[in-house]
Amino acid sequence: MLITLTGFMGSGKTTVGRLVADALGCPFLDLDQLIEKKAGRSIPAIFAADGEKGFRRLEKQVLEQTVKKYAETTAILSLGGGSVTLPGAVDLLQEKTLCIYLEASLETLLSRLEGQTGERPMASEDLPALLAAREPLYRQAAHITLPADGLTPEELTDEIIISCL
Repeated sequence: MLITLTGFMGSGKTTVGRLVADALGCPFLDLDQLIEKKAGRSIPAIFAADGEKGFRRLEKQVLEQTVKKYAETTAILSLGGGSVTLPGAVDLLQEKTLCIYLEASLETLLSRLEGQTGERPMASEDLPALLAAREPLYRQAAHITLPADGLTPEELTDEIIISCL
């Protein structure tokens, strides 16, 4: 089964995803890295050349391909923070994956994202408004919601393995 980790940028999806994959001895996939590989350029370069709309189109394509490819395999997929906004993504995640929402407070997210606007094109947006718009979609997509505030990546990994799998 494909296990997907969703949540806002800075919630720990990639860090925790790698740890869970290591613990389970299964592949770890990062949707952003898969997008960069397919496009042959970085996420910031995609945003600069194609805008958010072009990026989201590519993101949807890569997400659908990855879910299909790994549907029958145990693997961990770290989603992008905006993946849930893609048309049909919530249903796809609900129906074809075990989706875990790493929920973090705005304060936690802001402290983790400080100084990362160059690496994360969406980090220069109005983060409170962006989180407020996406949060209901994270909840809709998720089978399980785990509070990430105050927990180390290792503690979150243990929580996922013990409670969720």
